[in-house]
Amino acid sequence: MGGTTRVPAEPHALALLRGGPRAAVVAAVLDLHLRGTVRAGRPGTMRTSGRTSGAPLPALTKAVHASLYRPAGLRQLLERRPVREALGTLRGDLAGAGLLRSFPPGRTRAGRRALRDLRARHPLPAAPDGLSAGDRVLLVALHGDRALTLLAPRFAREAGLTGRGGTTERELRGSWDRGGGGGGFTCGTV
Repeated sequence: MGGTTRVPAEPHALALLRGGPRAAVVAAVLDLHLRGTVRAGRPGTMRTSGRTSGAPLPALTKAVHASLYRPAGLRQLLERRPVREALGTLRGDLAGAGLLRSFPPGRTRAGRRALRDLRARHPLPAAPDGLSAGDRVLLVALHGDRALTLLAPRFAREAGLTGRGGTTERELRGSWDRGGGGGGFTCGTV
């Protein structure tokens, strides 16, 4: 692999690289929640709570917001067409950057190195005090459930993102088929 590897700047892309489709969608949902446009609905579901405003949203975040036209749990959200398509595009972008490979599916050496370096530069703090919304989303993208339960515990629990059935730490076999992309991508740990 020649040349320089481009590391994505968007947290949801880093989350996809770290933990697959569920992790990427969780990062997008948290971003929307911190903007005040998504909140927990009935137990284990999320729903929109307003229009997005401000800076343009990344494609996956925009797809998640549009897909919450009707309240949904994380599993349902992953099955909605706009989210699947945005995940497929994002996966292609990561493969094009040399961070993911199609066969065998998984991270490349450059992808593992990029995550390791980013985690070292952005360690999980002991407390959430003083963190911006962008910092919180980045930390969840890089550190998964540990960061999510530290930085947004109530929302994560009420929206079904952690706890029984909700985790970004493991990928089920074949999750790329359901979550938009190639076949059977499993990340493991870095």
